[in-house]
Amino acid sequence: MKSKLNKDYKIFWLGQAVSQLGSSMTSFALTIWAYKQSESAMAVSFMTFCSYLPYILVSIFAGTFIDRASKKKILIVSDTVAAVCTISILLSLYRGSLVLAQIYLVNAVIGFMNAFQSPAAAVVTGLLATDGDYERASGLNSFSSNLIMVTAPVLSGTLVGFSGTGLVLAVDLLSFVFCMFTLFFVKPGENTQTSKTLNFHAKRKDREDIEFLKKKPGILYLMLSLALINFFSRLTYENILSPMILARSGGDTGIFGLVNSMLGAGGIAGGIFVAAGKGTKNPRKMIYLSAGISFLLGDLLMGAGRNAFAWSAAGIFASFPIPFIMAGQSALLYRTVPVNIQGRIFAIRNGIQYSTIPIGLLLGGYLADYVFEPFMASDHAAAVFLQGIVGKGPGSGMAVMFLCTGMLGALSSVLGYKNRSVRNLAGPV
Repeated sequence: MKSKLNKDYKIFWLGQAVSQLGSSMTSFALTIWAYKQSESAMAVSFMTFCSYLPYILVSIFAGTFIDRASKKKILIVSDTVAAVCTISILLSLYRGSLVLAQIYLVNAVIGFMNAFQSPAAAVVTGLLATDGDYERASGLNSFSSNLIMVTAPVLSGTLVGFSGTGLVLAVDLLSFVFCMFTLFFVKPGENTQTSKTLNFHAKRKDREDIEFLKKKPGILYLMLSLALINFFSRLTYENILSPMILARSGGDTGIFGLVNSMLGAGGIAGGIFVAAGKGTKNPRKMIYLSAGISFLLGDLLMGAGRNAFAWSAAGIFASFPIPFIMAGQSALLYRTVPVNIQGRIFAIRNGIQYSTIPIGLLLGGYLADYVFEPFMASDHAAAVFLQGIVGKGPGSGMAVMFLCTGMLGALSSVLGYKNRSVRNLAGPV
């Protein structure tokens, strides 16, 4: 890939990245506030659940509207609604009337708007990034996302400590203003239709996405396979990584922070690598080979590791391949899906691919507390055998869960790679 990303896309990416940084800082600050108020991990988990549930449910039905409407207007409206929600929390915070129920409601509203914002942003990316630059654009997105993952908690925590949660919310509003400013300079070149034309062709267009998926079943299998991969990932990393590291390190928060930093650093490095055009030209390999490496080298080492060095290496192995997965999927979708139905296909993708995340979030904690940890504390022969691999004591059951997701995730990656429909979609190896 010798081409360079055009100026319009870079402006669009910068605005979206700054906006995401502000949103992530607010999310972290509100998580701290909610935990201090409730002293309940479930209350914090429910904040995430309230965001995901409407996002997944609405995504299935949002696609038709996204394809018919101006993507730029969708981005402006959705970001504006999110900003209004931030203002409402800021006002309640200063009046001393902020309660958890309001945060849950705001998260649900933002999740609802993200069901429109995310596919619209994806379509704009495809319109701004010329053919051959989709992987680079995805790599740049991965770079900024992982950089935000590392820096947002630090920046948010610093501002909270300096002047309280209100300052973080104010910074989030400034990031919204910057994002709106950049959007005025972006011209995605989308084609809009008159309402009369839209109504005339409504029924036919409503079936286009279904007909397309019937003709290209590889797209649907791609979504389903990545949904399974997301499930295994969220079963462990999003749920039990923190308690496992803390339990096995004797509560050393320094080690926990180091491992989290390595997870972010691996993603940043992978994003830079992809953005520089160093990935393979075969999207199927980028997706499934990268996923298999992430599970085998990341999850297995995370489970079998017993010190900071092993866990840090596992974090890098787990996160470095992720930008390649995202870039491979982006390349397949942008090069296969017609522009006029990309909004619907991306919305369906979000609904299917992310539907397993809440399930993994809820199931992972239950399995750790009530199945794997008690089992590894027993004298069962299988438990004794596994203790020789992961060790004994608190956290050993969660370590075994990482071994399980490592093997099952790698197997799901192989099955996805071997799927005939996906292979036909990607072309010959």
